[in-house]
Amino acid sequence: MSQTKGGFTLPGESGYEDLTLKMAEKWGADVIRDSDGTVLSDEIVHAGYGIYSTICIIRDHNEWAKKNQDKLQQTFLSTPAAVAEKDSVTIGLMDSFFAEQFTINDSERAMKYWEVYDRTLNAKVDASKWSYDKSAGTVTVKGITPFHKYTVSFLAYRIWEEISMYNHTTNNWDKEHLMQIDPRYPETQEYMLGWMKNWCETHPDTTVVRFTSMFYNFVWIWGSDERNRQLFSDWGSYDYTVSDIALDEFEKKYGYAMTAEDFINQGKLHVTHMPGNQKKADWMEFVNDFVISFGKKLIDMVHEYGKKAYVFYDDSWVGVEPYNGRFQEFGFDGLIKCVFSGYEARLCAGVDVPVHELRLHPYLFPVGLGGAPTFAEGGDPTLDAKKYWNSVRRALLRAKIDRIGLGGYLHLVEGFPDFCDYIEKVADEFRLIRSFHDQGKPYAIKTKVAVLHSWGALRSWTLSGHFHETYMHDLIHINEALSGLPVDVKFISFEDVKKGALQDVNVVINAGYAGSAWSGGDGWKDDEAVTILTKWVYEGGAFIGVNEPSAVEGYDYTFRMAHVLGIDEDTGAKVCHGKWSFKAEDVEKILPDGARVEPKDHLYLTDGKARVLLADGDKPLVTVNDFGKGKGIYLASFQVNLENTRMLYQLIRYAGGEGMSGLYMTDNLYTECAYYPESKKLVVINNSDVEQTTTIPAENGDKTVTIAPYDTIFMEL
Repeated sequence: MSQTKGGFTLPGESGYEDLTLKMAEKWGADVIRDSDGTVLSDEIVHAGYGIYSTICIIRDHNEWAKKNQDKLQQTFLSTPAAVAEKDSVTIGLMDSFFAEQFTINDSERAMKYWEVYDRTLNAKVDASKWSYDKSAGTVTVKGITPFHKYTVSFLAYRIWEEISMYNHTTNNWDKEHLMQIDPRYPETQEYMLGWMKNWCETHPDTTVVRFTSMFYNFVWIWGSDERNRQLFSDWGSYDYTVSDIALDEFEKKYGYAMTAEDFINQGKLHVTHMPGNQKKADWMEFVNDFVISFGKKLIDMVHEYGKKAYVFYDDSWVGVEPYNGRFQEFGFDGLIKCVFSGYEARLCAGVDVPVHELRLHPYLFPVGLGGAPTFAEGGDPTLDAKKYWNSVRRALLRAKIDRIGLGGYLHLVEGFPDFCDYIEKVADEFRLIRSFHDQGKPYAIKTKVAVLHSWGALRSWTLSGHFHETYMHDLIHINEALSGLPVDVKFISFEDVKKGALQDVNVVINAGYAGSAWSGGDGWKDDEAVTILTKWVYEGGAFIGVNEPSAVEGYDYTFRMAHVLGIDEDTGAKVCHGKWSFKAEDVEKILPDGARVEPKDHLYLTDGKARVLLADGDKPLVTVNDFGKGKGIYLASFQVNLENTRMLYQLIRYAGGEGMSGLYMTDNLYTECAYYPESKKLVVINNSDVEQTTTIPAENGDKTVTIAPYDTIFMEL
């Protein structure tokens, strides 16, 4: 049984009381929670544990929703482009969309926001040229140009809440489809406040109300064809906050009207990895104002009944924005984040809220998010847990988390005793690591890092989804590597640069493909920001660029910081220009053995002064350029793995003038460590699936340990 207690939230399940209480004891739980699809019996509720009750305030109201279907949540949808073969074309609005998820909102109030676009001209078609056939669900456009492309953008009600939809399809639920109601409407607000009051009164044993986020889901648009069921998803999008009433209220407040095209954006939508514009910023501010103002009323009510309010930072999190400087206005007592990776743990740990809690994976479902078996035949949940914990653990060594837990159907663990034993080990490890944080911060090197992108602090430690959804971005890999390094990290925007954000940092990282929010897009057209960065490097800073850093059209170089990096990308304008030859040579042994960088075409040295440390034939992969007292460092790509994580750490140390090795740095890159000076505790972790031996330089002498696969060793120095 668990050697320590507390800081662990267990998913209980009615009908499995003995198992629930046994696992609570084994894992040292102090809290039992319900989950989607489970309830807690009186025997569990009155067993002496804290009780989390999960509510999703916008769903589970089907009786009311059926009577008020004009108050369901909405979104803009846009049909695929149809080529007109003559001077008219008829377009079926719902042909491409999942009919169980959406239905057309053709009310008079909504239809004023519908738009037909000539995508060949990128021009709006006058409303006099198109008509809507309600019975057929089609729009016919007349008097148009043959062989031009046309789309229809329209408002649609969402009639099946997306998380309910996912759970149904994943777990083969045979239950009523849940709808989501929109609190924008005064009638919905009145209903929700009454529902919340009744809920609090009828749940006297609940100690924490676990809000499954607040009101608006991340965007997840499903298609009609199973060959491409999931048309679009983005965890940072605001598309599902749109409604006719919201659009009307926005115009009154901001003095201009948002249009369908402002959201549809030529069919691209406004994903988080695209730089935003002022209209998007205004809409986000508008939504945040509402979510905070009405959300606070619900949270205040929870407090009035003597309960705490935690928010689950997933699912319907849009509008919560924990890094926008206003999160504290909600009055939440805790934030819960589901985690697959280390950077998600850091996202949670950095929020200004009393309690930070992680919901670990694997979730107690038969299959995982990708559809592979977990607690089912062919699954190996213990190995899954080890791999997830392996990623999360290194981040927990750097930043304090107060609680961990699991979710789902507890009965699924009955056939996996090794999983139960491993979670016991994880829980004890977590509590021990947390106790070290309680006594003081872990040792960190002097070099401080800033990650520069369009969103700045607002998107600290995140992109537009979980790792497996945003794996194609270099920055998500960099975030993951940084999450467990002994380096202080902050996230800054171009405006922050101009406000003096570089004064307390030694290294700036900019990574991503040209035009993305992460590379910076048009932010690099800000001459003042470029000048400040250039001067900062010249005076001793270091700029690390990855893939297409500072890339923007319209200047002498593709990379706006090419003069600092000593390398640029030829997009075709310089095919007739000569190229500097080079010899790849890592004389200073900056890069660790095994570091791998994927090549990128059309890179060239600007003046031949940059040193190439790694190359693939005539393609430079890693370069270093001295610029004044500082350095420009370039990597053609970055994919997180153990070797590349060590490479990034050594580059940061080198850029900051601390050398490639030092105190509390393992000599074996497959291991990492954290030292806590106040408690004099050293934690060594093995990130690999084989036994490793490593030596750690400490102030009182070197320490050598041998550590089992994925294992953790705790030492007192």
